[in-house]
Amino acid sequence: MRFEIVTIFPGFFAGFFENGIVRRALAEELVAAEVHDLRAFTHDRHRTVDDRPFGGGEGMVLKAEPLAEAMASLGINPKSSPSCPDTTSQLAEKLNAEGGGGFNPRIMASEPARALAPEDEPAASHSSRPTVILLSAQGRRFTQAVARELATLDRVVLICGRYEGVDERVNELYCDMELSIGDYVLSGGELAAAVVMDATIRLIPGVLGNEASSEFESFGVADAEITSDTEGVPRSQHGAGGLLDYPHYTRPAEFGGLRAPEVLMNGDHLQIRRWRRVQQLRKTLANRPDLLEGAALSAEDRKLLASIKREEG
Repeated sequence: MRFEIVTIFPGFFAGFFENGIVRRALAEELVAAEVHDLRAFTHDRHRTVDDRPFGGGEGMVLKAEPLAEAMASLGINPKSSPSCPDTTSQLAEKLNAEGGGGFNPRIMASEPARALAPEDEPAASHSSRPTVILLSAQGRRFTQAVARELATLDRVVLICGRYEGVDERVNELYCDMELSIGDYVLSGGELAAAVVMDATIRLIPGVLGNEASSEFESFGVADAEITSDTEGVPRSQHGAGGLLDYPHYTRPAEFGGLRAPEVLMNGDHLQIRRWRRVQQLRKTLANRPDLLEGAALSAEDRKLLASIKREEG
């Protein structure tokens, strides 16, 4: 999978690419990433990327021309162009229905990113139109379901919004979806781009040391979708099915006057599984009751949930 990031702050991503799972995925060439400095696509001596909004109002807006040139440098034509059909519309429609190579970042502050020349790109990089995403406070909410869909793609372009936003014509001409990572406003899309990349990269096969890790966690898939079980090995946990994860404990068994639940240490996988499911339901009810509406709940889950509600009055 390949990510292209368009930003006015290319140096922002230096630390992000150098740590943790993302660093390993890049080093093992499971993922490739390229950061493009939007100011490289300007033609005035001030490298101007923004201007005042039509109609008045506060702040500045990212101009359409530099972003259009950045898209052209990546081989991306406007969606209306007959020579470059929108091959990602089906993905956008699916996401709306659900609601829900080598590493060459060129991000050092002393060496601003430049546009890639055709000979710099992998031969197959422009074989199909990539999915272009605008990071924006006005976008649809980014969820684990969206991350799972993005993880199936070959190439994703992330446009980092800034100031009051991006000229809407860029969105209309080039972007396949507009994503927000939450109901708050950031200074720019760089943090959001890092969040989208991290959540997506960890779902790519081979990135995590244990492939099941991404299944048995908050917002994970339902039991029916999990295929990582080894036959004959008892499973002590449920798939999240859209719920929050259960609490976790490790050694020592007693800490700060609190003891880890005995059920987790008795080796009875069925008891452990039931306890963890109750905790998932309890935590989701307390912290994110909205998730219960769309969660994959069995008849037994609904009985447990009703019992929890009665307990808590």
